[in-house]
Formats: sequence, structure tokens, C-alpha cells
Amino acid sequence: MSNHDNEAGKGHQREAGSHPWANNIEFYGFSLTRRTLLKVGAASAATAAITPPHVFAASESAVTPPPEMMQVSLKVNGKNQQLEVDTRTTLLDALREHLHLTGTKKGCDHGQCGACTVIVNGRRINACLTLAVMQQDAEITTIEGLGTPQNLHPMQAAFVKHDGYQCGYCTPGQICSSVAVLKEIEMGIPSHVTLDLVSPVQATQDEIRERMSGNICRCGAYSNILAAIEDVAGGQKS
Repeated sequence: MSNHDNEAGKGHQREAGSHPWANNIEFYGFSLTRRTLLKVGAASAATAAITPPHVFAASESAVTPPPEMMQVSLKVNGKNQQLEVDTRTTLLDALREHLHLTGTKKGCDHGQCGACTVIVNGRRINACLTLAVMQQDAEITTIEGLGTPQNLHPMQAAFVKHDGYQCGYCTPGQICSSVAVLKEIEMGIPSHVTLDLVSPVQATQDEIRERMSGNICRCGAYSNILAAIEDVAGGQKS
């Protein structure tokens, strides 16, 4: 064998010996081989597989505090209601899950769609953005409290007349918001598009569109909703 072949063989041996797993790895004073690493990994997986589920459940319950309950009094649709709720319960969930008033809808649950709009102490709010315990002794009106099938609220009747809905999911929030919008205009509360802050506010199309912009209709029935609100606004003037 030539000297050239000997040098090539030695070089090949050096390359093989320099493989990262060929020798022990020194890590903070500990020696780790590939075989040891595989054994430790297999043992860890086996331990997790045979550990009973109740052990994990017990460890979770040990660090998760129980919910804090609180009494809250609400006047909903004219009726006094006494509830005991988790302090984290939103007004929306209190209405739907505790009082079973499911007309108020849960849409985005982030205050962005308006489907959960209710009237609290005369003003509209998103029920998903307030806690039930924050509304102690509040007077709350939901879609169920505005009218009945036999005696519709004028706004409900106008929505039917002008076909102000399609799937209907957003309609309870749209109607509650519409009722409150006309009340705001009647009280002279200006909006972002109100041009004259001295004269009485008028229920113009721009005013209505601006004030209703927080209520989303994914079916796109906006023109019919606007017509329904204008109809009721015109009736209130006469």
C-alpha cells in the first residue's frame, strides 16, 4: 500500500472518529452516550404511559382553586332574579345558562359583533363584556322582555314588516340596539357623525348607520334594518 493510501485511510479513520455520537459527550460534568440517551427516553415514555390518569387529575386539582361564588340580584324583564354565580360569569352566560333566556345570542364573545346586545338601566351594552356581579340590582331588558308574539314591540313589528333579517341569529341584538339608538337620539346624545351639537339630534340615515355600526349582520340585511328603524323613528315623530 502506498504512502498516499495510508494517509487516506488515516484521514477516513479520523473522520469516522469525529462523528458527534462516536464518543461520550461531556455536559456539565456528566458523560452522555447515545445508548444512554435512548434508554432514558424510553424509560420516560414508559413511565408516562403506565401512570394512572387520576394521578394527573389529582395534581391538577391540587393547584386549581375552586370557583368563587357570589350572590347577585338582577331585575330582568321586570322580574327580580336571585342568582349564585361564579364571579367570572359574564352577564351573557348568566342570562343564557342560569335564567335560560336564550334569545340573547353568543356570537364572537369578544364584544365585536353585537349579537349579545341587551339594555341595562336604559342603555345598550354587550352582555359578553360585563360580569354578572357587576350588574348588581340592575334593570335588564332582553329581547324576550320587549314584546311577545301576540303583542310585538313596534321595532319587532317593523323588522318583520321590512324583512330586517335573514338567518335571524343577530336579530335580537339588532332589535335591542335599535330600540336603544332611538332613545339615545331622543335624549339628544350626539354620535361621531352629529354635525350640529346645539340643535336636537335627528334620526338621519347617517346617524342610524353610525350608531348601529357595532351590530354586525353577516347575511347583509343592513338596508332592510335601516328601513325598519326609520319606520319606527317616523312613527315616534308623528
